[in-house]
Amino acid sequence: MSEQITMYGAEWCSDCRRSKSLLDEMGVAYKYVDIEVEAAAADEARAISGRSSIPLIVFPDGSHFVEPTNADLREKVEALQL
Repeated sequence: MSEQITMYGAEWCSDCRRSKSLLDEMGVAYKYVDIEVEAAAADEARAISGRSSIPLIVFPDGSHFVEPTNADLREKVEALQL
């Protein structure tokens, strides 16, 4: 398991930009994987979530969110104390 958050997204995705902004605002370190740039990333994301929706945010505890609200994302990050 990774020690940090991994976020799969794309620059054209407004929900991805919103989630990135929240993580940046919270000062949380994360790895951003652009599914449009990295050839296998979209398949990786689909294998994790079973969906093609983004953003997909994978947490160090192995759980993940797809298209989370800011409130849900903030609550999860705070619960993990990241």
